[in-house]
Amino acid sequence: MSSTSNQSAVYARIRKNPRFSELVSKRQGFATLLSVIVLTIFYGFFMVVAFNPNLIGQRLSEGSYVTVGIAAELFMFIFFWVLTAVYVKRANGEFDAITEEVVRDAAKGVK
Repeated sequence: MSSTSNQSAVYARIRKNPRFSELVSKRQGFATLLSVIVLTIFYGFFMVVAFNPNLIGQRLSEGSYVTVGIAAELFMFIFFWVLTAVYVKRANGEFDAITEEVVRDAAKGVK
């Protein structure tokens, strides 16, 4: 058997594996959820800037140099880093474990 036909056989076995479908579904769902969260916060901030700019310019307290806009942007920056860390942790844990299992199962039948 040639190398190309071995690869094709492995790919076919991977696609038939129900754990592969589960992996694709879980990964897509998780990525979609995180994308919706990020886009909602990001565009929500810009909608506030566009339609209520006075709110963004308000100071957090009397005599403070920090405005609501600066605090919101700092929150967004930190929150997006946290979401990235959450995704990386899940990808390196659960998703990689399922991927390894699927590949190992697919390679068993091919020599």
